[in-house]
Amino acid sequence: MNQKEKVLVIIPAYNEAENIVRVVNHMMEQAPQYDYLVVNDGSTDDTLKLCHRENFHYLDLTINMGIGGAVQAGYIYARKNDYDIAVQMDGDGQHDIAYLDKMLIPIINKEADVVIGSRFLEKEGFQSSFSRRLGINILSFLIRLTTGKRIMDVTSGYRAVNKMFIEIYSKDYPMDYPEPEAIVAAIMHLGRVKEIPVQMRPREGGTSSITFKKSIYYMIKVTLAILICRMSYGVRRGKREDI
Repeated sequence: MNQKEKVLVIIPAYNEAENIVRVVNHMMEQAPQYDYLVVNDGSTDDTLKLCHRENFHYLDLTINMGIGGAVQAGYIYARKNDYDIAVQMDGDGQHDIAYLDKMLIPIINKEADVVIGSRFLEKEGFQSSFSRRLGINILSFLIRLTTGKRIMDVTSGYRAVNKMFIEIYSKDYPMDYPEPEAIVAAIMHLGRVKEIPVQMRPREGGTSSITFKKSIYYMIKVTLAILICRMSYGVRRGKREDI
């Protein structure tokens, strides 16, 4: 895709030794025109060693900050290095780099500020478990109730944002299970949020950090976080200003 914008792909990685080499190599093969940054989130396995061995571009967080802290570190890097667009892509192999250009088009064409790769628009590819889909539907309903905006795949970590939201997220990004709360924050900042259909794959290796007990905690925590986020921003009025 011909475009002048500087694009950074942020790849947060916590204990992704089984996946990270394959994920980064696939991106360099399929989308060499874009920059990337692996954010090693205090991994206790060989993730950091592999990044160093393969001469990847990486940022090492010496302690585990959680997904929100790792992603925010990537946004800070993007802001300091004057990137126009930042893309979040998980380090576990679930997100297909083949959709990257499609993720960028609405931002390049000034049609959206935040683009979410959604599993549920066309319902193709890996759809997650029934219990997780149920939780996603509940959070989707809550976001629609509190903001008036319907987002189908509220937990998707495959996202692209423009320069305005690189600035916003580099300064303030939810820490723990951040994806739904970050959507609310985007809407409260009068951001234009758009979903595009993508297909995702099951995790290629390793295990998810979200257990059943953590899923219960996740739902309670994120529900409260959405409500608090909505109340803290209040009702924003007026015309948005693009950067």
